[in-house]
Amino acid sequence: MTDERAKCGWESEFPEFRDTSANMVREQLESYVTNAGQSQVRAWDDSIPKLQNEVNEILLRDQLAAKYVAILEYELPMDLRRPDVILLIAGAVVVLELKGKVYPSQADLDQVAAYARDLRCYHRECSDCPVFPILVPTRAVGYVGCDNGIHIAGPDYLDRLIDQLDRPKGGRPLSAARFLAAEAYRPLPTLVQAARELFHSRTIRTIHRARALTDPAIEEIARIINDAARTRTRRLVLLTGVPGAGKTLVGLQAVHAHFLDDLSIERSYGKPTAPAVFLSGNGPLVEVLQYELRKAGGNGQTFVRGVFDYVRRYSSRPDLVPPEHVLVFDEAQRAFDAEQVHEKHGNTPGFTGGKSEPEHFIEFAERVPEWCVVIGLIGSGQEIHVGEEGGLGQWRKAVEGCKHPDGWAVHLPPSVAPHFGNTPVEIHVTPLLSLDQEIRFHFATDLHQLVAQILKPSPSSANRVLVARLEEQQYHLRITRDLETAKGYLRERYAEQLEARFGILASSKDKDLERFEIKNSFGWTKQVRIGPWFGDGENEPGSHSCRYLRETITEFQAQGLELDATLLAWGTDLLLRQGQWSNAKARGYRQKNRVRDPFQLRLNAYRVLLTRGRDATVIFVPSLSELDETAEYLIESGIRQLG
Repeated sequence: MTDERAKCGWESEFPEFRDTSANMVREQLESYVTNAGQSQVRAWDDSIPKLQNEVNEILLRDQLAAKYVAILEYELPMDLRRPDVILLIAGAVVVLELKGKVYPSQADLDQVAAYARDLRCYHRECSDCPVFPILVPTRAVGYVGCDNGIHIAGPDYLDRLIDQLDRPKGGRPLSAARFLAAEAYRPLPTLVQAARELFHSRTIRTIHRARALTDPAIEEIARIINDAARTRTRRLVLLTGVPGAGKTLVGLQAVHAHFLDDLSIERSYGKPTAPAVFLSGNGPLVEVLQYELRKAGGNGQTFVRGVFDYVRRYSSRPDLVPPEHVLVFDEAQRAFDAEQVHEKHGNTPGFTGGKSEPEHFIEFAERVPEWCVVIGLIGSGQEIHVGEEGGLGQWRKAVEGCKHPDGWAVHLPPSVAPHFGNTPVEIHVTPLLSLDQEIRFHFATDLHQLVAQILKPSPSSANRVLVARLEEQQYHLRITRDLETAKGYLRERYAEQLEARFGILASSKDKDLERFEIKNSFGWTKQVRIGPWFGDGENEPGSHSCRYLRETITEFQAQGLELDATLLAWGTDLLLRQGQWSNAKARGYRQKNRVRDPFQLRLNAYRVLLTRGRDATVIFVPSLSELDETAEYLIESGIRQLG
């Protein structure tokens, strides 16, 4: 193997692990985990002899076991998490998480489940190999049981349990060298991680399994861009996708494609240094990405800019030509209508009203010399702001009403084609521009459907089927009516994962959560600096980290962002009354005459809030009698209660 090897504290075949003194193994682990405290050292001293004894038992009765491999404190590349023990045995991979207790907690179970899930999803050697998670409470004795595919057993029972695992007969153990190759494990990056990688290298890591879902769209967009440059034409590309399908990742990759430098048209000042730009109307997303990119050494605006600033700059200066040939507009279905654009920009010197954001962007694109591509990334059911309810019809109107509609072609997926029926503009329909499978949630493919069902509402029996599937896929939905229980679960679950991000989310329209120390009013949330909230660690000076679980953000700040887990405080602004959702207690809108459907905006807000966590969503339902029916519905839907 030429790959650089991943880091681990110990790696050997079973005979060497058994025959090495426990002290020597522990000393090697100490030299690797340099920040290990006394409790960790005591845990190693307690567990290593027990593991060696079980390995010996396996060697005595399994003739293939001499080639089995024990790996201790394996650091998942690009991830920094360390499963306690990984065993490479005949036909399978076993993940052991050891806890110095008799009875494991829900957080313990979910932690080891996540390790197994990520190896299945992102490790190339585990794609066709079963991965078994085993939680080992080191003070327990015998086989404790199985919880959603997670075996629980005392250390004395490990040899028998491993022998009983349902694995392919005649299989061979994975090669340690191949398993530990650093490039073998490629986890799905968060949006911030992807931006950092693109900033430094203009490429993004190859993601095991995810490539097959997003690459066709990336390749189709690259083909369209190259064709537009070759033919000196203008294109509107609309890419659709369910929440979490990777639309933003596709957009970021399109902006940073290497070939764009060669396609740019020479200007009087030379070629543009930035031939493409990623534009978002989501202020918090812009703030988070720019905050992270400044920390990475950039000026914070290389990758992403706000739609508001872009519109203000170019709408007030008709003579100003954008330097970019490729404009990526995030959440294009949420573009502001003409009335809201005027509301936002009416006081800008030189601004002329009457145009929606799509009309402005098509007009900006026509100023660019010779060719331009506008890419609209389209989600569904996430319109939450006043002025966002105009929909995709605004993009059709923008192209049809521009100065040179015959110079444009529109590329879109079949689901969007009806919005452009009977248009004189040239249309190209392709399924490649539709992303219909979630990848943000570690391939927990039923989350989007479950959230849609919950918000109908649907019979709890139908919801239970999807909740059970998500549990099998190691996506964890949890519920409690005690806020401290919810906080305790998250702190325990991610205590060893300092890079993990979890925080409190709540609806902006709830009136009652502040009684429970959930500060979700505008007066409180406007003080949250979302960049540090999202990006800071707990131990940084002056940190405002979300991990403290002190400050709350709402759907307006959370949309477009992703955390490892969320603590969703459910408010009385959307509650069940006799089996139907009601928003009767929601705060009103200041511009209520401009809101077409406030109830739908509430549903959309909770759709956003329920889909921000990559690993888990913990729902806190306050102990208010009017929320009893809501809590019962969620519990009856199969969401597991935290004790």
